[in-house]
Amino acid sequence: MQEVPRFFESFEIGETRKTLARTITETDFVVHAGHSGDFFPHHMDAEFCKTQPFGARIAHGTMTFAIGVGLTATTINPHAMTYGYERLRFPKPVFIGDTIHTEIEITKAQIDPKREGFGQVVEACSVKNQNDETVLFCEHILLVKRDVG
Repeated sequence: MQEVPRFFESFEIGETRKTLARTITETDFVVHAGHSGDFFPHHMDAEFCKTQPFGARIAHGTMTFAIGVGLTATTINPHAMTYGYERLRFPKPVFIGDTIHTEIEITKAQIDPKREGFGQVVEACSVKNQNDETVLFCEHILLVKRDVG
């Protein structure tokens, strides 16, 4: 991981990047269930899931979110921090053996109305599987220091 300092003014609408990929494993399901306490049968009971519409265990949404967003953490910007996430959706399920990556596009940049010297940058994050299907979408809002001299 490397540090790449960027001020608000250096972000451009339409700027894109794509992360490396990661395959989801049985261990991911078990560890996430243990961390979160979510042992819901849709994630943990293979026999039950055979009777359900997807036919197999599906990943926890919170796990897909954590891994998908985690894949984007490749550089450290000392001038930015996460302000929050909006519009979180899971349009397709993730299964054991799926390989996911995240595609990011800067869709909005505005001066922060509450914090002098900062702007908000919105990254549209699309987590996609090996078939290029979107399995998660969200908007990541960054609070970024302005270069006001």
